[in-house]
Amino acid sequence: MTDTTSTQPADTARASELGTVARFLKATELDTRMLGMIGALLLIWVGLHVISSLRLGVNPLDFDSRTFLTPRNLWNLSVQTSAVAIMASGMVLVIVMRNIDLSVGSAEGVIGMVMGFAQVHFLVRFVGLELGNPWIWVLALLIGLALGLIIGAFQGFIIAYLEVPAFIVTLGGLLVWRGAAWWVTSGQTVAPLDATFQLMGGGPAGSIGAKWSWAVGIVACLAVIFMHFNGRVQRKRFRFPLRPVWAETLLATVTCAIILGAVWLANSYPWPVGIVNRYAAANNITVPEGGLFIAHGIAIPVLMAVAVGLIMTFVTKRTRFGRYVFAIGGNPEAANLAGINTRWITMKVFMIMGVLATIAAAISSARQNSSTNALGTLDELLVIAAAVIGGTSLAGGSGTVLGAMLGALLMQSLQSGMVLLGVDSPLQSIVVGAVLVIAVWLDTLYRKRV
Repeated sequence: MTDTTSTQPADTARASELGTVARFLKATELDTRMLGMIGALLLIWVGLHVISSLRLGVNPLDFDSRTFLTPRNLWNLSVQTSAVAIMASGMVLVIVMRNIDLSVGSAEGVIGMVMGFAQVHFLVRFVGLELGNPWIWVLALLIGLALGLIIGAFQGFIIAYLEVPAFIVTLGGLLVWRGAAWWVTSGQTVAPLDATFQLMGGGPAGSIGAKWSWAVGIVACLAVIFMHFNGRVQRKRFRFPLRPVWAETLLATVTCAIILGAVWLANSYPWPVGIVNRYAAANNITVPEGGLFIAHGIAIPVLMAVAVGLIMTFVTKRTRFGRYVFAIGGNPEAANLAGINTRWITMKVFMIMGVLATIAAAISSARQNSSTNALGTLDELLVIAAAVIGGTSLAGGSGTVLGAMLGALLMQSLQSGMVLLGVDSPLQSIVVGAVLVIAVWLDTLYRKRV
């Protein structure tokens, strides 16, 4: 008789451990890809913080103001991410339908230049509005929205009705709109922009302050609790499987903790000393010996990005239009046979992309307080990379707005961290390109497993 060693206990323990994780994921209904992306984002943040600390010769646990994980840098990171995240939410719909839009960066540039020209020259010199008129920024934004809608409709019409591949149409748009941006002012920078328009770019004036930030955070937490409660009621009403109470409680608690933590972080970043002193002098405020602390709070562009994300999530998950988009991406022939007007849906998706490019252009130009010919250069790569990293499959049919916006945060974190570390611009482009290729490769592996 041969002696054998049984491996059953070890296998049982391993199966039990995996079973616990699987049961937890099933109870909470968490997306494993989303969890993986959040984990990767946290690793990038920690890694950049440690590297920047070691480069400066300081202890990473001291959280020196020059390192990555500081309120100042993370607040700026949120503002920098806003424009890319807004366009990435629209790129999800484009890619889900098995198309691509290479022109978003150039469209952002020409729209930003037109809005700048409207504020500084057209509305003042030709229409006769005085500088500081409260209608200037409104009219400029409406002009930009109309132009973005026209650009999206024009490209969408060629793609949907003339059946020219989206790659070719938007590649042509990349060149055409970039050239058009130069022709608007013959390459001259347009500045300064309207003071109210500048608020969309963030900064001390373009933030809502500590009190309103806490109010927004509390309202957001109440909304999260209501959504979980209402979702449970609806599931019970239609006899769908219910999540355990502990899972609902855990998800709501973690989400609220993240929201309130983000608010605390935004309120931890004070105004610069010079601006505080000028503000105090203008309002007859006595500055104490240790200085006056005035918190930035949540930046207006971040609120705009969150609002766009919520609206786009609602559109994709709760409307017939959103269901049609995913149906077309999953099987275009079947969607057409089912009576879906695939051409009109395609055209509308590109029109939405044009509107979102306008919002991004407003944020980017307001942040710089100028409209330049270089506005939005290479943003198309960041937007596409953000959508793909966020789980949007290039094969079509799957993707989430939240994932794309997290992907935008990840891409911007890499870029911001490389700037902080003094990495040359060519190497930054290499890293962005490599991350995009790796993301597509991982998506391919994931689809093979599924």
